[in-house]
Amino acid sequence: METITIRISGMRDEECVRAVANAIQDLPSIGHIEVSLEKGEASVEHGRFVSPDDILQAIVDAGYDAAC
Repeated sequence: METITIRISGMRDEECVRAVANAIQDLPSIGHIEVSLEKGEASVEHGRFVSPDDILQAIVDAGYDAAC
């Protein structure tokens, strides 16, 4: 599995953190996820069945801005 770090803007509280984590977790081939409100980023371990673009799109679809 690979790990990527994604910068996320628009998170205001722990509810936002949960929404981002849930959006990512719904994708296939996701391992460990760590979302940090303080840093404004997520560290995501993923397998070959999901691309970084797929992860970014899931975060955007959840209502947040995201970039690698």
